[in-house]
Amino acid sequence: MSSSLVIRNLTSRPIEVKRCEYHGIAPSLSQSGFTNISHNVTSLFRNATSPAAPPVVEPASTFVHEDVSIPIHPFRSVRTDIRPQSPNETLHLVFETDGEQHRLETPTLTSNSTTLKPLTDNPRFNYTAVHLLDHSHLTLYSSANLLSWMRSLKDDTPLSALSIPGTHNSPTCHRALPSVRCQATSPPEQLDNGVRFFDIRVQPEAPLDPSKDGLILVHGVFPISLTGNKYLRDLLREVYTFLDRNPSETVIMSLKREGTGDATDAQLSRILRDHYADDPNRWFTAPRIPYLGEARGKIVLIRRFGLEESLKQEWGGAGWGIDAENWADNTPNATCPSGDVCVQDFYEVLETVNIEKKIQYSREHLQRAAKCCCTLPVQDQVAAPPPKQPFFINFLTASNFWKVGCWPEKIAAKLNPAIVDFLCRQHNEPDSEDPAQAAGDGSTGIVVCDWVGYKGNWDLVRCIVGMNAKLELREHGT
Repeated sequence: MSSSLVIRNLTSRPIEVKRCEYHGIAPSLSQSGFTNISHNVTSLFRNATSPAAPPVVEPASTFVHEDVSIPIHPFRSVRTDIRPQSPNETLHLVFETDGEQHRLETPTLTSNSTTLKPLTDNPRFNYTAVHLLDHSHLTLYSSANLLSWMRSLKDDTPLSALSIPGTHNSPTCHRALPSVRCQATSPPEQLDNGVRFFDIRVQPEAPLDPSKDGLILVHGVFPISLTGNKYLRDLLREVYTFLDRNPSETVIMSLKREGTGDATDAQLSRILRDHYADDPNRWFTAPRIPYLGEARGKIVLIRRFGLEESLKQEWGGAGWGIDAENWADNTPNATCPSGDVCVQDFYEVLETVNIEKKIQYSREHLQRAAKCCCTLPVQDQVAAPPPKQPFFINFLTASNFWKVGCWPEKIAAKLNPAIVDFLCRQHNEPDSEDPAQAAGDGSTGIVVCDWVGYKGNWDLVRCIVGMNAKLELREHGT
């Protein structure tokens, strides 16, 4: 018999299970000639007594149902007595919050997310569920509009407090050499589906000529496409178009110099300042982590390169851009000297057996981010400056060019589902012996992915964005 279902509520509102419906053909009933009946059963659930829920129009295929009362508080899990009875059955659950009901059909053949169907006109709430079949676990999130999910967060939220989906070598969606391509979808599609961090590597095309602005998009020493060079200028046009259409959003862009040739970091910094990031209405280039209100409609620059001398004098001598120049290589956990970035970027997965080590490092960095509790200036009214909360940047990425099983898409096929599982079942989950373990905001930090959105599966992004619920609850004081 399958394990009893655990339901986790990762929304800011109490939710109650009001009704369970089993759909399909029960063998014992079909053998008796009854294939379409509805029947109240009192023995299926222990401790499940409550006044009947408001009547619900039942699908014709319902053969058994039970009215129940299973309350689930925000950010808590409950092990229920609900047990799917047969692989041929589908379980429908009716949830209620603030008098509003929603029905979920738990999938039998997929672990992809499912949107709950409102059972009322003009619903105030919308929910998404992720059903982890192997663990008999169901997680509920508030459904975010991934096109503009930052809209619900307040302007005075530190950007580093957010749970932010990102992509690694973001524009590498073209036909390319093995291990060069890291993405299944284009940058515009990534943005439309909630990604707000881009990892970009560039090679100056003519670094000795100050009038030239060509920056070729690369991954290591290789161009990102076998059909010709792709350029940062074109990528930025796509980002600007997205931000113009969605002014509530921001895009954090990490820029690094790679490729071949003799270009220097100083030359790259000059090209960026003179030809790209010279408009304060388009770019946030202060050497600090901004509040969301300062960043809306703009690209926030994280620089993984050194500066030419004149740029070191910007912002009163503090420099230019968020400083991630001294980024530890191949690290499971390190903080840049600026204190603005704490990174997990262990990428040398030389054998497939090391993928489990990468998964463990990724989980540990999620836990570091989750423990932070950001200071909200207006609400907390602190007299002294709050302690700095860095960007926790967590790369779910690795590769080995020489081993097919360790190419980016192969690693992502194992790592992405493992992180979805962790976020749904364990991330910021209070320990029964130590409830303080979940005292933080439950943020994920910036989670940087390969091959997200492959075959239309954006569940990892949905789970990351959904982890902003606890922070939103604090912001709105409810």
